[in-house]
Amino acid sequence: MPIDPKTAAQDGSSAAPTTEPGELLPHPAHGDGKFSSRNMGLALAALGVVYGDIGTSPLYAVKECFHGPHAVALSPVNVMGVLSLILWSLFIVVSLKYVMFITRADNKGEGGIFALLALVKASVEGTGKKRHILLIAAAMFGAALLYGDGIITPAISVLSAMEGLTMATNAAEPFILPGTCVILMILFMMQKHGTESIGKVFGPLMILWFAVIAALGVASIVQRPEILAAVNPIYAVRFFAENHLHGLVVLGSVVLCITGGEALYADMGHFGRQPIRMSWYTVVLPSLMLNYFGQGALLLTKPDMAFNPFFGLVPQPLLYPMVALATMATVIASQAMISGVYSLTQQAVQLGYCPRIRIINTSAETKGQIYLPGVNNAMMVACIGLVLAFKSSSGLAGAYGIAVTATMAITTIIFFFVVHTLWRWPMWKTAPLITLFLIFDVAFLGSNLLKIADGGWFTLTVAALIMIAMATWRDGKAALGQRFQAMGLPMELFLNSLVAGKPPLRISGTGVFMSVSATGTPITLLHHYKHNKVLHEQILLLSITASETPFVSGKDRLAVTSLGHGFFRIIARYGFMQTPSVPEILKLAKSHGLIIDLASTTFYLGRETLLTGGSTKMMGWRKTLFAFMSRNAWNATTFFGIPPGRVVELGTQVEL
Repeated sequence: MPIDPKTAAQDGSSAAPTTEPGELLPHPAHGDGKFSSRNMGLALAALGVVYGDIGTSPLYAVKECFHGPHAVALSPVNVMGVLSLILWSLFIVVSLKYVMFITRADNKGEGGIFALLALVKASVEGTGKKRHILLIAAAMFGAALLYGDGIITPAISVLSAMEGLTMATNAAEPFILPGTCVILMILFMMQKHGTESIGKVFGPLMILWFAVIAALGVASIVQRPEILAAVNPIYAVRFFAENHLHGLVVLGSVVLCITGGEALYADMGHFGRQPIRMSWYTVVLPSLMLNYFGQGALLLTKPDMAFNPFFGLVPQPLLYPMVALATMATVIASQAMISGVYSLTQQAVQLGYCPRIRIINTSAETKGQIYLPGVNNAMMVACIGLVLAFKSSSGLAGAYGIAVTATMAITTIIFFFVVHTLWRWPMWKTAPLITLFLIFDVAFLGSNLLKIADGGWFTLTVAALIMIAMATWRDGKAALGQRFQAMGLPMELFLNSLVAGKPPLRISGTGVFMSVSATGTPITLLHHYKHNKVLHEQILLLSITASETPFVSGKDRLAVTSLGHGFFRIIARYGFMQTPSVPEILKLAKSHGLIIDLASTTFYLGRETLLTGGSTKMMGWRKTLFAFMSRNAWNATTFFGIPPGRVVELGTQVEL
């Protein structure tokens, strides 16, 4: 269904005001009731979930510029230049692009790549199939890149925090890798308990983190106050004039300071636009600026601290407590990214880009609190494998940057179509803004492409494999639907056949036949009637469809149509952030006048055996991959919450 671009009201817990697309919201500091107790509480919670990633970037961003494999020479000109690049990246990419503009491209209050994907479908409607396909493919690749980001974030964050131990004693070095692996293992093993209880301490702990890193920065700035001049962008220009191509390579490390921009957009629906802006402008941005200034001042005074300038700011007696605080902060950053991958996977399942997967709701009160055992275990193995393979945060930095920069560039391109085509901004207004964003995105992406051999290949490989899997599942389901449609029978003909001859035996109770297609006669119904020659008194043809909005309310969930002869077609709509529930659907169906007793209801599901020798226009290896994914999809009975003792599965062979 088309998305109303003027809908900016937040869903659920959101608290942002309604605005026209493109209308700038007032800054939180401008008053107008924005500092309400509700917004303040949401802003506090956002510190842990939204800003955990970008808030822990000072642990490794500056270090990689002066001590990584592509480090630049440590000189006052380079220190001022790198610091200027970091500050202006925060100003333009995070403050302007994401906080001020991208967060306004919401889908009923929800953000993220799939929310933007739904807006893209509306923005390119009627503009040509080729453009539509290219933009959808770009959005899918952006989503696939976020999986790579989600794997690397816990590994590099926790590892960089543990490396602070070497500042206290060299004897700690042999324990860094094992300690990191143990922390990551504990982190992933705790996921099954949900994040609701631990989430209550995320915000206050991150307040402490930002306060401490700001204080450390101020203490260093006092020693070299001239570092504050780095806010002048002329130092960034001078940096490139001095270093030429090497300066572009270092830009690939500078980008580490803005990791988390996409997470900011993806988590918007949990908190609302205004609380996220409030947190950024009042706490996060000032703290990051002060800490980066402090690290720059330290390098001017003590160049030998380039191997770890963040922990170089910490007084020796406070090193161990600071390592502990940094580890807790990185665990929070990792937790936010892990939860984001869960949410992304749930959305992919609903939108038809991923097979059914086991989803466990860990909270009865809070929506979005989910746990995916299969995804969790795969991420744990991948993260620990990365730590053991790359051995240091510097080694992981090359793999990290390319995921972030490629996703940011894709977001900008898609945002252009939303702004220009959907919001109807004139080109004179759109072009300068998008050009500014692309200058930063392309420069960052280009610099990271130079580091593919240093680890960037890993992220691109993961993204390519995930995108191939998503596209194969989408295309395979479409081909399967076409085969079923060809095998099927129009519902009118089926009903006419029932009354044309001898009426079939009708038994008491209700038969529910689930079907992907909301038209025609379900294959399961045809097989059941062909072999058993009986029908229930009441037949429900149930189709569950995914909406292009995040949530569909209960009152808009069902469309019930009477087909006559005791047949009813039920179409249930769920948002891409919701998990379908058949018991809920039947409960809502009662309000439409249907009489349903679960004790006398039988559910008929189809189980397809896929044969890959058919004429479907898919390559052979993709058919084989789709068949493998289909066999290993989570069973429909559990996924849809159907009482297992009331299910009958009917098998059929289908040639693709």
